[in-house]
Parts: sequence; C-alpha cells; structure tokens
Amino acid sequence: MITTLVIGSDDSVVEGIVQALASAGLRSHVVRSLPEAATALVEHRPVVTLVERECASDPEFLRLRLPSGGALVLYRNHDQPTPPIPPWVQRLTLADVVMPLERQRLVAMVQRLTERAVAAGRVSHDASNEDRPR
Repeated sequence: MITTLVIGSDDSVVEGIVQALASAGLRSHVVRSLPEAATALVEHRPVVTLVERECASDPEFLRLRLPSGGALVLYRNHDQPTPPIPPWVQRLTLADVVMPLERQRLVAMVQRLTERAVAAGRVSHDASNEDRPR
C-alpha cells in the first residue's frame, strides 16, 4: 500500500524524504511533474500527498484532484526561497516543512495520519502492516 505520494523535482530532497519514510516502514510513490501527479493521485489514493512548495504555487496544481480524506503537506529545501502559495492551498495544507531539518516531524506526522486512516477504515490494517519491515 502506498501511504504517501511525493511530488517534486529536487532529487536529493525527494530521496531524503523517501528514505526517511521507508526507514519507518512507510511506502511512497514519487512523481516528478504535476501531470504525472494527476494520474498517481487517482491510481494510488495516498493518505498523505507531499508537494514541493514550488509546485504548489504553480497554476497547474489547481487542476489536481486531491483524494478526499487525505492530507496535503508542503515541503521545501532549507536553502530554497519560500514562494507564495494561493490562499486555497494554504487552507488545505496540514503542514509546511523544511527539509532536512524537519524530517523526523514529517515521519511522525505521516505515521500518525496513516494510523488514523486505518482506524477510520480508509486503509485496511493488513495493507498498512504488509509494508512494515519484519
């Protein structure tokens, strides 16, 4: 089961996020562009959608259909500028994290959101445990 969809173009930041989530037993799917993201959101229905802040300020982001009940988390590299984002994206955003400084916060947040999705019946308990390291 894919718990997290990571949308971004900065390879080093994306790789760091995926490795941090994988070490916690969480699976991620990575897409590099917004058109790829549109397909992946429908196909995987992630619990958490992690979006590079720069992508969230792109007008094409407005066309994405985020899964109901899922969380939107923005991220950026610590040395990147903080571009403004539209007000409706601000309202949908659960958190705005700076990588790699807030990596542990991100992992804890995704774990908690996954637990809540299992408790709410959005994700089966068996599917969430099948990805955990043994």
